[in-house]
Amino acid sequence: MGIQTAMDRITESASIIEAMRAADDLAFEAGRDPGVRTLRVLSAALSADDDLAAIAAVHALAEMNDEEAARLLSSLLSSARAYIVEHAADALGRRPARPEAIGRLVRLVADGGFAGMLAQHTLEKWSAGAAELLAVALETACTGTLSPDARARLVETMGLVRHPLAVRPLRAWASDRSAPPAVREAAVAALGQRREPVAISTLEDLVVEGGAIGELARLALIDAEPAPTAHRADEGLTVAQLFLHADIDPSLSSAGSGDNGGIATLLVRLGDALVAEPAAVQRVLTLSRGTTAQAGPDLLRVAGGETGHVYGHIPLSAPPVTSAAAWPLRVSVRRGIRRLLRAAGRVDVLHLRMADVGSLAAADVARELGIPTVFTVAPDPHSVIASLERSGTLTREAFGPADLTEHFWFRTHLVQSLAASAAHSVFFPRPSLERDMHALVGIDMTSHPERHTVVAEGVDLDVVDRAVARARQAADGAGHTPAIAELAALLDALPAHRRRLPLLVTVGRMHRIKGMATLVQAWADGPLRDAANLLVIGGDLEHPSADEREQLDRIDVTVPAPERATRGLLLTGHRSNDVAAEWLAAARFGLPGRAESGGVYVCASLKEEFGLAILEAMATGLLVVAPDSGGPATYVDDGDTGFLTETADPAKLITATERALARAAAGDDGAAARARDLVAARFTIQGMAAKLAPVYESVALSEAELQRAAEQLV
Repeated sequence: MGIQTAMDRITESASIIEAMRAADDLAFEAGRDPGVRTLRVLSAALSADDDLAAIAAVHALAEMNDEEAARLLSSLLSSARAYIVEHAADALGRRPARPEAIGRLVRLVADGGFAGMLAQHTLEKWSAGAAELLAVALETACTGTLSPDARARLVETMGLVRHPLAVRPLRAWASDRSAPPAVREAAVAALGQRREPVAISTLEDLVVEGGAIGELARLALIDAEPAPTAHRADEGLTVAQLFLHADIDPSLSSAGSGDNGGIATLLVRLGDALVAEPAAVQRVLTLSRGTTAQAGPDLLRVAGGETGHVYGHIPLSAPPVTSAAAWPLRVSVRRGIRRLLRAAGRVDVLHLRMADVGSLAAADVARELGIPTVFTVAPDPHSVIASLERSGTLTREAFGPADLTEHFWFRTHLVQSLAASAAHSVFFPRPSLERDMHALVGIDMTSHPERHTVVAEGVDLDVVDRAVARARQAADGAGHTPAIAELAALLDALPAHRRRLPLLVTVGRMHRIKGMATLVQAWADGPLRDAANLLVIGGDLEHPSADEREQLDRIDVTVPAPERATRGLLLTGHRSNDVAAEWLAAARFGLPGRAESGGVYVCASLKEEFGLAILEAMATGLLVVAPDSGGPATYVDDGDTGFLTETADPAKLITATERALARAAAGDDGAAARARDLVAARFTIQGMAAKLAPVYESVALSEAELQRAAEQLV
C-alpha cells in the first residue's frame, strides 16, 4: 500500500471510526518501510490540524525500527498537546526502553490519571530490560517533594520492577510508620509480588502490627505463596465472570446506584441460573469491587472449594470511583483478580464483558495463569463515537481533546485486543450484526463461525411474574406489599390533580449515556408534563458520584428540587431489582387514587447495546419507548409492543412517548401478552444460561486438548 496511501486513507476517510481502523494499516506500513520518507509523512501529520492523523502517526512511529523515529516518539512526551503526550506514553511501551524518556514517564506516573496509568504500563514493560535503571530513577523521584498519593503511585510502580534493587526501598517504605498510609499500603502490596525471604519476613512482621496494614500484609503473604494445586480434572466446570464497577451481592441491594446497572443484576441472575441447570457448570465465581475486610473471608470460601454461585471481592480503596476514573487502579485490580483466581484452583473459563480497567487487568491475569477467556463483544465506544459524529458533537479536528476525556482510541483498541485474544466471542443480537461488527469493530464473523455465538441477555421471569401478580392485586384493592406501599407514599406527595395521571417510568444509572436528564427535560418542557407524571428509578441521591451529580444538576436546572412533587417528578434513587419490578408493574395497572393505569416505560439512552430494563418492562406488559439502534430494535415490535425512536432528538422522543401513552390508554392487553410471550420465548435468564453453558464447555475442552498436545512435546 505504501505509507502515503495509508495516510491518505486516514485523512480522506468518511468517518472517525473508519479513520481509526485505517490507523492499523498506517502502523503496518511504517514498520514495513521505516525509512526517511516514512518519517517525513508521519512528522507532517503530527504538525497538521487533523487530530486523528496525528494520533495515528504517534502509534505508527512505535512500529519503526529506526533511531530517529524513536527519538521523535520520546520527544512527544514534552508535547504541548496533552492527548499527544498520552498516546506517546502508550506507544513507547511497544519500543525498547529509552533512557531519555524514563524521567518524563516517571513524572506522568506521579501526576496520576489515565496518562499516569499508560506511563506506568510502559515502565512495567521496560522493567524486563532496564530494571536497574528504573529502580534507581523511581527511588530518586520518591525523595522529591510529592503529595502522598503521588509518592504512592511511584512506590506501586517500584513494585513492578523485577530487580533485587527494588526490595530494599519497598521494605523501608512499608515499615516506616511515619509514612503516609497510602505510601505504606502501596509498598506492602508490592512486597506480596516478591519471593525474596527478606520481603516475606517484613510482611510477617507487619501482620503483627495489626490494623489496616496488618490486614493488607496478610493478603500480600497470600500473594507471595506458590499457586495452590488445581482441582481434579473430572470435576464440573468453574466459570469466572467479572464486573469491577459494581457492589454485587445476591440481594442486588445497590442496583441502580453509581455504576450498579443492569450488568450487576445480570451477573447475579446468570450465575444462579448456570449452577441451577443440570449442566457442565458446577461453580460460578462472580468478581466485583469490595474492601480489604471482605477479601479475607472471600478467599476462604473460594479456596475451600465451595460450589454453586460464589462471590469474590477485589479490595479497592474507598470511596468507589466510576469506571471512567478507575484506570489508575490497574495494578491493584490485577493483584486482586489474580489472588482470587489462584485461590479458586482450576478456573476453566473467564468471561469478560467490558472494555474497562477490570477486563484489561483480568486479561493479563488470564494470560499469566493460562485461563482461556470468553469475551462479549459490543461496539462500545464505537457506537457512541458514530452517534456523536452524526450529531456534529465530535469531529476529527477536535477528536484529541475529546479523546483526552473519553479515551476513545484506547478503548476501541482494547475491544479489538480482548476479542482477538479470546477463545470464543459472544455477541448481542442486533440488526445487521455481521455488517456492524465488521464496519465498527473490524471483526469478520464469517471467519471461524464456530468461535462466535450470538447470545441474548435474559431476565428472571419468576421475579417479574410475582411483581405483576402483586401489582394487579394492589390495583384491585387487595392490599399493598411493602414495595407498593412505598410507591403509594411517594405518589401521595403529588398534588391531587396529578394523582389522576399515568406514570412514565425509567430505570437505570444516573449517567449521561442513559439520558436521564435528557428525559426529564423532554418531559418537563413539552406536552408530556400535562399527560403523565415521571418516575425516575436509579442513582445514589445521598452520595452521588461525579456522573450522577452531573445528571442531577441538569435535572435541577429543569425542575428545581423544591418543585419536583408539585410538577409531577419523582426521583427515588436506586431500588433493588425486585422493588423496581413491582413499581414497573404498578405503572401498568395503576394505583387507585394515586396513579392512572396505562403507564409507559421510557428508555432515553444514547445507546443501548441490549437493554435488560426494557425487557423487564416489556415482561410486565408495559409499552416501551426505546432507542431505534442497537439491541432494542431486535425485540421491540415498533408500533405494537413499543415505539422505537432516535432518543438523542428530544422532539422525536416526545412524539414517540405521546404515541405510547395514547396506545396504553386504549388498554390493549393483547400487546401486553405478546410482549411477555416474546420475553418468555427468547429472553429469559435460563435461556441465556442454556446457550452459554455449551460455549464454556467447548472452550474448556479445546483448552484441555491444547494442554495435552503441549505436554506431549515436553
